[in-house]
Amino acid sequence: MFEYDQPFYFAGLPFTARQVPRKLAWLLARGEIRQFLKGVYVDVRVPDSPTLRADALRLVVPSDAIICGRAAAWLHGIETTALGPEPMVSPHWTFLEQPFVETQGLKVITPAATAIELAKNLRLPFALSAVDALLHAGVVSFHELTAAAAAYFAEDVNSLAARVIRYADHRAASPAESWLRLRLLDAGFGRPDLQVRVEGPDRVYRLDVGYPDRPVDGRRLGLEYDSDEWHSSTKQQLRDETRRTELDALGWHIISVRRPDLWGSYPALELAVGSFLCQEPRLPRRW
Repeated sequence: MFEYDQPFYFAGLPFTARQVPRKLAWLLARGEIRQFLKGVYVDVRVPDSPTLRADALRLVVPSDAIICGRAAAWLHGIETTALGPEPMVSPHWTFLEQPFVETQGLKVITPAATAIELAKNLRLPFALSAVDALLHAGVVSFHELTAAAAAYFAEDVNSLAARVIRYADHRAASPAESWLRLRLLDAGFGRPDLQVRVEGPDRVYRLDVGYPDRPVDGRRLGLEYDSDEWHSSTKQQLRDETRRTELDALGWHIISVRRPDLWGSYPALELAVGSFLCQEPRLPRRW
């Protein structure tokens, strides 16, 4: 590793312009640095933090600019997974007049304005997961969001952006839960409940989404997103199967949802939900 002092992050430095491509490739290949922001690299020993995000943006954003877009959401603490398929955030800023707050010495548009901007400009699933994430993180309240939205969508309440604001829910604990909820809404099943509490004899279960108020033959429907990270090993799958068996005994039919179910083109998810609820899903999905 090059011998230089903390804070370990830089925008091309300490290399000369001619050295940058070769030196960066060499350090990346050795696993000693990682790209943290487009144009900014950081020592792998430095953990992500609000201060690090602000310092990275400070290297590439003009001091008198207002940070906006995905970069604003990132600075407000939102993970890139909720903001789009690209793993890297690009710095976005504007010199136009915008409502802003100061964060770590940087000007950034307010969380409510960030949510409106993302709802208007991101693809529908990522617009919803981004706005959900801002609400879940507590950086903006639903009251603040709806108050800001009223000024933007007063004349177009049926726009996709206005739809995102109506669908938004602070209880979504991950982007995948937002995308799952969107597929259910898009298929015409109605708004599901989130973080559904199920009382068992020995413990309390929480389901990602469900329809507790729509029992069919005395049974209720719950859906859970099983990520590859936490639900792939044999031990994890046995734990999941035991949990579903216990919930089945409590009168809950659980549909396990994986990433291909959310993003694949085949409507297996909608057909499974429709079969249980005795309802024909609206197909094909529109996003």
